[in-house]
Amino acid sequence: MLDVGTTVIADGLIASGAPEEIAGAVNAGTKVWILSHMALADHHDLEAKALNSATGIICPSAHAAAELEAKHGTQNSVVATPGAEKANPAEGSEPRHIAVVAALLPNKCQTLLVEALSRLQDLAWTAALIGSQDADPGYAAEVRAAVEHYGLENQISITGELAGDALEEQWHRADLSVLISRSESFGMSVTESLAHGIPVLVRQGTGAVEALGDTGAGAALDLSDPGTLASTLRSWLTDHAQQQTWRNAAMTAREHLQGWDTTAATVLKAVQSSPR
Repeated sequence: MLDVGTTVIADGLIASGAPEEIAGAVNAGTKVWILSHMALADHHDLEAKALNSATGIICPSAHAAAELEAKHGTQNSVVATPGAEKANPAEGSEPRHIAVVAALLPNKCQTLLVEALSRLQDLAWTAALIGSQDADPGYAAEVRAAVEHYGLENQISITGELAGDALEEQWHRADLSVLISRSESFGMSVTESLAHGIPVLVRQGTGAVEALGDTGAGAALDLSDPGTLASTLRSWLTDHAQQQTWRNAAMTAREHLQGWDTTAATVLKAVQSSPR
């Protein structure tokens, strides 16, 4: 049993599997906060019990908090938006280089992007799909097959998961970042893009829109089919004025990113002021 007066922050995936333990700890005097990245697709009742038993809930975005409220009713949620540290500005590439930093998973929709890019073979560009191929090997195989099907092996590289200097080199080369997941609680690759002065395309109706904000550094798209994405990419690739406008907006956003110290202060204030 945890000591009275202890504060614990538990990941929502773990906490939702242990609602009775959370209730017991809170009743014994331990403050238990749940860090809920997004509402679970399954196990509604377990998640509801865990959330109701907890001292409070921390969400990474207002979007994530609203999803929890829609699913479970009013929650005692605190929004602590993830921070980002300003990085060296990207140099970009010629031809233009598109970076997609996300694990190869169906939710991330890399196959949709590959299909959209297949419609732009009359233009010069390169793209890199940067993320783990191990999380869903079957889907990763689909992505590789799509690249081969459209004959894009010379334009689209599938790098696997990168970190450190290798990832920084991809950011350094990028002119545009794409995160078109069907669902995102926030989308940290969006703020990482802005930290490098790189504009971003995101999907409407996801937390990635919140991460992009009203910076003007890119666009939020209604992606019911690959045509919308292809049209947007074609416009960007062929309109140098638009490229410069988005780039300037991203460089401005880079100067005004929230740091992790603000995130930490928000969490600390919440847990210190909680009554139980």
